[in-house]
Amino acid sequence: MTGLLRDTKEMFRDTGFLKKTIMIALPVAMQGMLNTVVNLVDNLMIGSLGSTAIASVGLANKVFFVFTLLVFGINSGSGVLAAQYWGNKDVKNIRRVLGVALTLALTASVIFLVPACLKPELMMRIFTASDASIRMGAAYLAIAALSYPCTALTNTYVAMLRAVNRVKEPVIISCVAIAVNICFNYILIFGKFGAPAMGVAGAALATLIARVVESASILCVVYFGKTPVACAVREMFGWSREFLMKFFSTALPVIINEFIWGLGTTVYSMAYGRMGDDAVAAITIATTIQDVVVVLFQGLSAATAVILGNEMGAGKLKRAETYAKNFFILQFLVTLATALFCVGMRWNFISLYQPGISDEVAASVSRCITVFALFMPFKMFNYVNVVGVLRSGGDTAMCLFIDTSGVWFIGIPLAFVGGLVLRQPIHIVYGMVMLEEVYKAAIGYVRYRQKKWLRNLAVEL
Repeated sequence: MTGLLRDTKEMFRDTGFLKKTIMIALPVAMQGMLNTVVNLVDNLMIGSLGSTAIASVGLANKVFFVFTLLVFGINSGSGVLAAQYWGNKDVKNIRRVLGVALTLALTASVIFLVPACLKPELMMRIFTASDASIRMGAAYLAIAALSYPCTALTNTYVAMLRAVNRVKEPVIISCVAIAVNICFNYILIFGKFGAPAMGVAGAALATLIARVVESASILCVVYFGKTPVACAVREMFGWSREFLMKFFSTALPVIINEFIWGLGTTVYSMAYGRMGDDAVAAITIATTIQDVVVVLFQGLSAATAVILGNEMGAGKLKRAETYAKNFFILQFLVTLATALFCVGMRWNFISLYQPGISDEVAASVSRCITVFALFMPFKMFNYVNVVGVLRSGGDTAMCLFIDTSGVWFIGIPLAFVGGLVLRQPIHIVYGMVMLEEVYKAAIGYVRYRQKKWLRNLAVEL
């Protein structure tokens, strides 16, 4: 305990570290918060149409969830290299990383777009047997999927901007996109200002419009702002064999990691979807509320990856090791505060959905949030350790093992046993699933202590 207090005091005295962390983490967290607000507003508007509407859109968005995780994996792996190149002031290779990342992300968007647009009902049947949810979800999915290429482009450029410490512009763009999304949600869901009342399809169309505006805006910022990632198309290519080998040896485990982990968490939804629309509605609402605090740790993990990557790329391994310890202290302090916030404010959030949801659904949401708060210390440690510390030094193969083994060997079996065999209520099943976070935290901590992540990839290239 004495050592922890000493380390905490030293961290707060390191104003340079705190300033860099805030400069990166705060804009990323704000951007995530803005996206969460959009999801919350979407759910509130859709929630007025009933539990089935919430469930159908929640399940339809699982396709988008897997897609965005795949893109996140591409960009996270790319960002590791880009951050280290930036620490080494190697702009030429950063632009090549951008080219590979864009190619992979846009290809992934097409792979997900085609079946979602052509066979939306078939995609929905993967998650639920409810005819009403399938019908509503398919109407939403067929339109929303058209936004996937825009999402791929935007997220790739945002990841590259973060790697070069340009984090303010994406927040401003998110604000614009969110305003567009909310306005068109109101107009198209409920049929205001002479527009037809489209229900869930209107929410999908509003999302599409907002994503187009967002991707166009990010391109304007990148090129008119003359950022380090602004370049001619030819500068994104010309990859050597050695460059591609290094890229994929670092990024491929992350890509596979996020995709397989995303598939695994989507399989949870298959279990939840067979527990009934009320169970799906409860977990959908609870997850949306939880995202309000999770964005803080997304920002912290993004700052961890960028700052540690910059330090290691500059050859300052000892400082990187110290900063990693500091990030874990910050994570612990923020976890305590946000867990209390979740529990204390849960009914304030739940009341926003009433009277659109029943008292039973509201009670289930409350219990799910309480379960989430109990497991937060483990889950948020994993965020910072896996996404931030381990990946920053290219220890991506171990991250792949930690994430995928937790989901597929612990989370998924417990979801189906709890929900479909033991027929437990949704909050109990959710608690069983969250046991994977305990497993991941134990293995992840051992790996962190081994220091195999402490590497200068820029020099190794």
